[in-house]
Amino acid sequence: MNRCLRPSLLTLALCVALPAHADAPADAGERSPTDLAAVRVQARQDGNRAAQSGSFGGGDWKNTPASVNVLDRAQLDTLQVRTLSELARSDASLGDSYAPVGYYQNIAIRGFALDTATGYRFNGLSMAGEQRLALENLQQVEILKGEAGLAAGVMAPGGIINYVGKRPAEVRTVTLGTDSEGSRYTAVDVGHWLTPRFGLRLNAAWEDTHAYVDHADGRRNFYSLAADWLISEHGKLEVDANYQTSAQRSVSGYQLLGGVALPHGVDRSLMLGHQPWQAPVSIASSNITAAHTYDFNADWQSRVAVGHSRSVIDDNVAFAYGCFYAAQCADGSVPGNYFAPNGDYDIYDYRSPDDTRRNLEARAELRGHFSTGRIGHQLTLGLDSFQRTVDKRRNVNEYVGTANIHDADIPVFAPSPLQPGDAVRRLDSRQRAAFVLDRISIGDDWQWLAGGRFVRLDERAYDKRGALERRDRLSRFLPQTALVWKATGALSAYASYVRGIALGQEAPFWTSNAGDFLPAVESRQLEAGVKFAATDALDLGAALFRIRQPYQYAMPDGSAAGYSFVEAGQQTHTGLELSANGQLTERLHLNASASVLQARVHDTGTPTYEGHQLINVPKARASVHLDYQLPFVPTLAVTGGWRYAAANVATADGRVRAPAYHVVDLGLRLQQQLRGQPVTWNLSVDNVFNRFYWRDTGSSSGDYYLFPGAPRQARLSVTFAL
Repeated sequence: MNRCLRPSLLTLALCVALPAHADAPADAGERSPTDLAAVRVQARQDGNRAAQSGSFGGGDWKNTPASVNVLDRAQLDTLQVRTLSELARSDASLGDSYAPVGYYQNIAIRGFALDTATGYRFNGLSMAGEQRLALENLQQVEILKGEAGLAAGVMAPGGIINYVGKRPAEVRTVTLGTDSEGSRYTAVDVGHWLTPRFGLRLNAAWEDTHAYVDHADGRRNFYSLAADWLISEHGKLEVDANYQTSAQRSVSGYQLLGGVALPHGVDRSLMLGHQPWQAPVSIASSNITAAHTYDFNADWQSRVAVGHSRSVIDDNVAFAYGCFYAAQCADGSVPGNYFAPNGDYDIYDYRSPDDTRRNLEARAELRGHFSTGRIGHQLTLGLDSFQRTVDKRRNVNEYVGTANIHDADIPVFAPSPLQPGDAVRRLDSRQRAAFVLDRISIGDDWQWLAGGRFVRLDERAYDKRGALERRDRLSRFLPQTALVWKATGALSAYASYVRGIALGQEAPFWTSNAGDFLPAVESRQLEAGVKFAATDALDLGAALFRIRQPYQYAMPDGSAAGYSFVEAGQQTHTGLELSANGQLTERLHLNASASVLQARVHDTGTPTYEGHQLINVPKARASVHLDYQLPFVPTLAVTGGWRYAAANVATADGRVRAPAYHVVDLGLRLQQQLRGQPVTWNLSVDNVFNRFYWRDTGSSSGDYYLFPGAPRQARLSVTFAL
C-alpha cells in the first residue's frame, strides 16, 4: 500500500492507494510474479471532508480547527465560473477587492484583501496573483479562511485560495460554450495512463469574450499538462504545468462624485475614458509545480515540492481617475482623487509594459505517526524557501483630457508622446522558514495541536532608476495552537489561536509621505467553531472569530498634502460564519453560506473614522445555491442561486454607503446519451431580474473605486464525453 501526499495546501496528507499486485489468474502457478500486471487504484472522498488544512496538519474536515470550504469540479462546471470575481460569489466570506473587467482581479476574505504575492496557491505552492487565474485544469478550489501563518508565512490575515490541479485519469471531453453577448468558448480535457505507472492529462481552452461593456471584448488561450509517475511502491512524482495568454481592454472603475456621493444614472455598458488608441491589457502567465512523495513505511512519509510562477503584464489603459484638471476641482475645493461633483473625470494615458512578477518556492516536509504511552502524535516538520521578484519599466502616466460619466460620445484626445523607460528590478523579497506542528491525540475524544513557523524575511525595494530605496529585515516566530473535541462521531468543536505577520502598506501618491512603506504588522486571530456531519452527505459548520492588527491609513492633518500615511490604532474584524454543503435529499443538493462581520478601528486619532464599518466590508453576506434533480425527468436538473450583501461603506468616515442588494440566478442542467456517450448541457442565467448594484467599493494603491455588478447574463455550454 502506497499512501502518497497530495500537493495541495489543504490536502497535503490526502492518501492515494497504489497496490503492488493484481488478482492472480487461473494459471498463476505457471507465471513469474514479475508477469503480474500492475493495477492502479485511486480513491477519494466526496465533499468537504476530503479537504485537510496544511496549516493544521492532517485531519479530516471535522477535525480541522479552521473554517474551510471546497468547491469541487462539478460545482465549477454547473456555475460556469470563468473569473475570480465570479468564484467569490460562491462563498459569503469572500468579496471583490478591486476586480475590474478585463484585468487581473483580487478578492477579500473576512474583510482583508488577499496579498497577491502569497494569498494564491497552486497545488499548495505560491503563485503570482497578478494573472488571469484559469480554472479549466482544476479538480477543486480550496478556501482557507483566516490566518494561515504555518502554511504561508508573511501574508494578509484574511486567508488563502488554493487551486488543486486535475490528476491523470481516463477522460476525454470537449466543452463548447457561448453567452448572451455572443462569446465563444472551447475547452478540451484529455487524460490517459500510458502505462500502469505513468499517466498524463491535458487541458486546453480557447475563449473569445464579448463583454457586456463596450470596447472590452477579449481573447484567452490556455494550455496545461499534468503528469503522474508511480516510481515505485513507495514513491510518486506529480508534475503540473500551465501557460495562458490573454488580451482585453481594462475597464476603469467609477469614483465618488466630489468624494461624497455615489454616481447616478450609470450605464454599465459604458467604458469610462475609452480612446481609440487604447490597447488591450496583455497578460502572459505560467505556473509549474513538481512534488515527490515517499512512504518510508506505514507511519512516515516525506514530501518535497518546488513551484515557479511567472506573470508578465503589458498594461495599457486610458485610465479614468480623479478630477485634478476638471474645472470644478482646479481650485482645490474638491479632492482631486475623486470624480468631480458634476461627473467630470480626468483621463490618463497609462502604459506599463513588461511588468514581470515571479514567485519561486521550495518546500520539504516530513510527516509521521507515533505514540508516547497512551498519547498519539501526528508530527509535521518542514522547511520552506520563498522568493518573489518584481521587474518593471518606468511607466507612462500622463493626463490627456477630461470627460464626463454621462457623455454618450467620449471626446477623443491625443495620447502622450512619452515612452516607457528601461526595465529595472523593483522588488526582491526572500523568506526562509522552518515549521513544526504536533497533533496530539488524548484518548478518543480530544486533540491538541501545537506548533508554529519561524520565518526570516529579507526584502529590498528599488526606485524607478534601480537604486535601493528601502530594505526590510525581520525574524518572527508565528505560533498557533488549537483544541479539538470530538463530542460524537458526527459532531466536533474546536478553539484555535494563531499569530501572523503582513508587510506594511505603501503611502499613496497624494499623501505627504508618498511612496514610504510602513513597518510590517502582526495580527492575532482567535476562532471557535462547530462542525456537524448531519448525514454521510451533508456537512454543517459554524465559526466565530476575531482578527486584530495595527491600522495603517491616510490620516487627515495639517501637512501641505492634507494627509499623511501612518500606523495608528487597531483594526478588529469580528465575525460569525455559517455553512451547509451536501445532499439535503437524494435529489436536492445545497451549497449555502452566511457571514456576519463587524470590521472597525479604534484609537486612530481620527474620531470620524471610528465607530462604523470599514470600507468595502458589508456587515452581512449570504450565498445559496440549490441543485434539484426533477423526479419526473431524471436527466434534468433545475439550479438556482441567491446572493445578498448588506450596505457597503464607500468612504473612510462612513458617510457614504453603496446600497444593499439581492441577486437571483437560475439554471438548467440536462444529461443525455449520444451514441452511447454522455452529453451534458448547462444553461445558467445570472442576475435574472437585471438588478443594478455596486459589487465592489475596494481600493488600489490607496485610492477607492466603485465597480457595478454585471447585468443579466445567460451562458450555455455543452460537454461531450468521447
